[in-house]
Amino acid sequence: MAPAAANYYSAPPHAHQKQRGYRICDTCGAVENPAAQKFRLCGGCMTTQYCSPECQKSHWPSHKTICQHTAAQMSGAKQQAIGPAYPDENLAKYLRKFTSTHSSLLGWAGFQALQLKRLPANIRQSALLIELSYNAHAESLYRFSVANTHIVSRTYVTSHDPLVAADISRREERCRRSGGIGTLVILVQCGGISQVMPVEVDPPSKISWDSREDWAEVLRHFVESGRTDFKPISTTARG
Repeated sequence: MAPAAANYYSAPPHAHQKQRGYRICDTCGAVENPAAQKFRLCGGCMTTQYCSPECQKSHWPSHKTICQHTAAQMSGAKQQAIGPAYPDENLAKYLRKFTSTHSSLLGWAGFQALQLKRLPANIRQSALLIELSYNAHAESLYRFSVANTHIVSRTYVTSHDPLVAADISRREERCRRSGGIGTLVILVQCGGISQVMPVEVDPPSKISWDSREDWAEVLRHFVESGRTDFKPISTTARG
């Protein structure tokens, strides 16, 4: 039996406000409305998102350094063999696609894991590490399963790569200027390859998601069943 999964969404009366789990344009701060138009991801880093080609083009001068750095790390990643039928050089590409496909689910899981609704200060000290196992499956949605999840120190992610740390700090400063609590850091890892996913988080008073202690079960269920229809549950205006 599947866990009590968040596979439906009842929009609260203030749904026009930012609802974290939807993407935010990295240039103008517009909030994605998936029903009307889905945002585009940067093809290099597969992390930064834009509402339009114009925003993507204008952001390129400041985004170029971290984007090329991330893309170079991915393309040059070396990894020990996972299975005889698996070409190692594709793992980085598969992991980026996984992170992009499940961005709403991963952001929600990080919010729940760090208990940010109740303890927003956790965002400054902790990060969520999601360890994946690779499955040699022809269908891309079934190539990964969740092996483990851990709450780790945020420095576990930021201390090893100054450019990644600087990008997270930039996002954090922008988020706090607009009234948010900061940037949630999620590290998705499979073998020796990892993908950092930063999520800018609004104050808990603006987030209507219910608190869920079974977040790890929900995460595992959606990933391993190949589902991409995740929507956070909001049963009341303020969760």
